Amino acid sequence: MNLRLPFSSDFLIPLFMGGVLCLISPSLVHSQTVELVSGQGSDEKGTSVQELKLVEPFGVDFDRQGNMYVVEMTANRIKRILPNGKVELVAGTGEKGFAGDGGPAIQAKLDGPHHLMMSRDGNLLIADTWNGCVRKVDLQTGMISTVAGNGTKGFSGDNGPANKAQCAGVYAIATNRDQSKLWIADLENRRVRSVDWNSGTMTTVAGNGKKGIPIDGEMAIDQPLVDPRAVAVDSADNLYILERGGNALRVVDRNGKIRTVVGTGKQGHSGDGENALNATMNGPKHLAIDRDESVLILDTENHVMRRYDPKTQTIQHVAGTGKKGNAIGSDLNTLEFFRPHGIFVRQDGWLYISDSSNGRLLKVKPSR
Repeated sequence: MNLRLPFSSDFLIPLFMGGVLCLISPSLVHSQTVELVSGQGSDEKGTSVQELKLVEPFGVDFDRQGNMYVVEMTANRIKRILPNGKVELVAGTGEKGFAGDGGPAIQAKLDGPHHLMMSRDGNLLIADTWNGCVRKVDLQTGMISTVAGNGTKGFSGDNGPANKAQCAGVYAIATNRDQSKLWIADLENRRVRSVDWNSGTMTTVAGNGKKGIPIDGEMAIDQPLVDPRAVAVDSADNLYILERGGNALRVVDRNGKIRTVVGTGKQGHSGDGENALNATMNGPKHLAIDRDESVLILDTENHVMRRYDPKTQTIQHVAGTGKKGNAIGSDLNTLEFFRPHGIFVRQDGWLYISDSSNGRLLKVKPSR
């Protein structure tokens, strides 16, 4: 298979939503072909995307110039792929730790970063997972700082400065359309937290710290959660929370009330074409809002991608055979995933999915 660059000639500035390393269309028609972007090269320090060996890729996003940013979780690094295919190191020495604030990001230490996204001011935000914080790389100066969490695992700081608070297990981040807030999946604290960019204040918006299944229609901050692994926000400011061990998708409306919309809570793989509340999943890890406001879900341990339609409240199979493997296949139906971990929808419809255990990045072109 020929490797191709992940950029199209009709590139549009992307939505600044957290993302991943594969590409799919708004309608995700099964006849669409899948292409390998990168990840099966021989040199992890490769100078071009064709040579690049990715080490457990998770999050992905683009800046306004069309550069793509990729997080490598166990390598503790962030890389940038330029439109010409050249690869640059953006952050991380590769050594595990928490260090470097106020200095060059390429000399900083990270610990298991899973996710990243562009901020409203055009800088890079990193979910530095096991350091329990969100870090920012100023893309003009190359300097790194911490904007949420203080690098010490714990739970504290609600209603105070976000960079003084404690979090634990920051796996994913998201923003709303006007980018007035940042949402944080604080998994080990069993909470979803929010940072107001204007005041710099952190608050809890879902989860009371206890493990359990929330009651539909109740205020989200008063209810338990199992393990919020990923978050996404639609155009109406509905907050979607994907629970890994809970095998469910919850939504918190603008009034702060929570309800389950996908999943029985039991582990399995069933329910496609039916009411999403009757479906079973197996360790879902990430999600993204598509251009039609449907929710794309990486059902990771089932090795597939699925789609929840809020209008019909149904769930559908989108990609993957369900067999663990690494075959690219001829289309979405014959594609094999090992452990799909990250997903990103670009504004022009391209979808990126990172298949972490295969160490690869895939793409599917929009059908329209």
